[in-house]
Formats: sequence, structure tokens, C-alpha cells
Amino acid sequence: MKKNHLLFVVFFFSLAVSAQSSKSFLLNLYGGYTFSDNVDYGNSYGSVEDGFEYGIGLEYFFMENSSIELKYNRLDTSMPLYTNVAIPSRGIAAGTQLNAGDDKGAINYILADYTYYFGPSTQNLQPFLGAGAGVSILETPNSGSGTYFAWEVKGGVKIKTSSPLSINLHAYLQSMSAAVGNSYYWTYYGPVGVTDYVSTYQFGLGASLSYDFSK
Repeated sequence: MKKNHLLFVVFFFSLAVSAQSSKSFLLNLYGGYTFSDNVDYGNSYGSVEDGFEYGIGLEYFFMENSSIELKYNRLDTSMPLYTNVAIPSRGIAAGTQLNAGDDKGAINYILADYTYYFGPSTQNLQPFLGAGAGVSILETPNSGSGTYFAWEVKGGVKIKTSSPLSINLHAYLQSMSAAVGNSYYWTYYGPVGVTDYVSTYQFGLGASLSYDFSK
């Protein structure tokens, strides 16, 4: 899996190099701190702990104040899982961590974002709002990896300099949805199965360093 991520990063850099002749491409390097969130599974509950998130993106301005971006971010984190009920036959009390010592994992986000920048592009400070959707690749020690739907919203300000470099300061909310099992409901026609989903909602604060190939 890590080799695939490295290939993905190399692919991004190759796109950036090929885009140097374009007037509308930016290469963005991301770093931020993502806060934890708790998830309830019914008989158990867990959390995605806070941690440092980093990544890379290629942003294309198709209008002066509007851009689309393809980006990859990775959050290395711990994902402890606890039981809500006691299991006397196994000597497990309610609230016991079920994956103690084996709870390290990661979430990889691959997202397509739309961002709108307010004000003329000539000003040094440009507030922005954006949103995106894509997939998350969840890595866990026991279950390997799985791919799920993900989305994010973000807002912040771009700080421009006289050089091709600029800095974006932003806040973001990321979410990942995953199927965790099935529930059955009795109807007039018999039992009906419904897939159960859980979602994470993680808030974060971050910054990105951007290089504008048009300058």
C-alpha cells in the first residue's frame, strides 16, 4: 500500500513538471492538524485519534476566481476500539479496548475540490471557500484496507507574495462513510435488510505552500 502511495506522489510531481508551460496550474503541499472523532457501532465504539495530516495537490484555475484541484492527503492515526457490553466467557468487561497494542492505522484521502476565491486576483489576501468529494482508503492492522466515500469543506485565506510562492491558511471538515453491517426490519412482506453506515467527522487546521507555474 505504501508503495502505491509513493507512486501516486511521483505521478503528481510528473504532472506538475508537465504543467510548467501552462498559465493556470499550482502545486500545493499540505500540512495540518486533524482532531479526533468518536464512532458508535452499537455493541462497540471507537475513535479516530487526532494527528498530523499531510499531502499534495495540483490546482487548475479555469476562471480567475475559481479552481478545481485533485489532491491526496494522508492522516496517520490510532483507531482504538472498545466494547459496550461485557463478555464474561472471555473475561472482558464493558469498556475494554479490544485492539490494545494493535490500533495504529491511516486514512488516505483522494479528493477533487472546487474552490472559489473572493476579490480580484491582484490583491495579496484572498479569502476562499471550497468543497470536495472523492474516496478514502482506510488502513487498519486487522482488516487490511478498504475504500469508502469521503467529502470535505474548507475555508481560509490565501497570502500571496511577489514570488511564485503563496501560503494558504485554512480550516477544514473531513468525513468518511463506511458500511459496518446490516439491520433487519420485519414488514408485512417479511424481513428487510438495510445496510448500516457510520461516518467520521473530523475538524482540522492547516496550511499549504503553493507554487504558481505562471510566474
